[in-house]
Amino acid sequence: MLVKSEFPELNRTVTLDGVEELSKKLDQLTRDLRKDILTPNPRKHAPTFTSTQVAEMCGIDRARLHYLATREGSTLPQGEVQGNGRIRNFSLAETRAWVQQVSPIKRSPLLEKGEAAGRIVVTSNFKGGSCKTTTTMCIAQGLSLRGRKVLLVDLDPQASLTELCGLYAEKMLGEDDTVLPFIYQPNDVELGDVVQPTYWDGIDVIPAHPTLFAAEFWIPSQVKTVKGYKFWSILRDGLAPLRRKYDYIILDTAPSLSYLTINGLMAADGMVMPLVPESLDFISSVSFWSLFNDMTPAFREGGDSEKKFDFVSILLSRVDNSSTSSAPIVRSWVQAAYGHWMSQTEVPASSVMSTGAVGLSTVFDVSKWEGGNKTLARIREPLEEYCRWMDDFYANKWGTTE
Repeated sequence: MLVKSEFPELNRTVTLDGVEELSKKLDQLTRDLRKDILTPNPRKHAPTFTSTQVAEMCGIDRARLHYLATREGSTLPQGEVQGNGRIRNFSLAETRAWVQQVSPIKRSPLLEKGEAAGRIVVTSNFKGGSCKTTTTMCIAQGLSLRGRKVLLVDLDPQASLTELCGLYAEKMLGEDDTVLPFIYQPNDVELGDVVQPTYWDGIDVIPAHPTLFAAEFWIPSQVKTVKGYKFWSILRDGLAPLRRKYDYIILDTAPSLSYLTINGLMAADGMVMPLVPESLDFISSVSFWSLFNDMTPAFREGGDSEKKFDFVSILLSRVDNSSTSSAPIVRSWVQAAYGHWMSQTEVPASSVMSTGAVGLSTVFDVSKWEGGNKTLARIREPLEEYCRWMDDFYANKWGTTE
């Protein structure tokens, strides 16, 4: 015989008042969490570097670094002397100065002539959890450590990249700090007016804010009312003047083929698609290209039939190399589908990235990790290698006619 439960039945009805109450509760909860993560105030601090690390970046040994730093008339940063004077710690800005002046890395036109030949790179993927935003920040940091000046542009209303830059979007920023004013009035507003510095020397940002979603209503309304409105080229035109000020402009897009994502793709010279080697992620990437292809007739009719990317790079991220992982199978699918678009570099899954995510940071933000430097290097080195590949790709084009 079944005994009727004496537990009271839950009332699962949710009213608009209930949603409002939950929203206020969650707002307070996230405010408290951010205080713990970014105390005091939403602010981050760049890492410092040892003389050994700086010497390695410059392609010299530590003795040579010490000589160059202390010789008479040296203009190189001397860092902060530790112990017996043979050990030095360098700030990020000092480290970048060493790389720019001493390393064999090719100097950019920005350093040589005062005017950059900036390239625009977009990171895009439909699938959430693909490490897209973290990868965007890591690429910017990796390129800056090669002496480059980088501008990040956050096109995702979730503003995750903005928060990785140390800015609390909902409390510190408004829609006027984003690309939105330019979207509304491209003839009267300049994107350069909303560029902000970040905690990381060499990286500036155009932030995002939840109100950025308004662009998804404004742009189609203009398509309907303005004859010949090129909804896909707004950002391309706005970013053009900034190419002279930055070696790289890196765009982070929402996980959807939104109007801002389309603008990012059509503005970009190169594209990076971080892809976790799992079946659903692979299928999502296929859908991305199918939908993007559906848009191309509009581009051709609008006079942009010559659009091209310098490269499209599929970067396998958060790769699980355990014996039970499906990564080998999905990797073979990616190889068959994308061929030479697939990068030879892979970013492995790591607790370093998971720990960093909790603190709104990346592997490049970590000076020392409690899990050990070898574990830190395992995740950092592939990202450095990828940045080196991208930078060499474009450095070889400097001074050439394309």
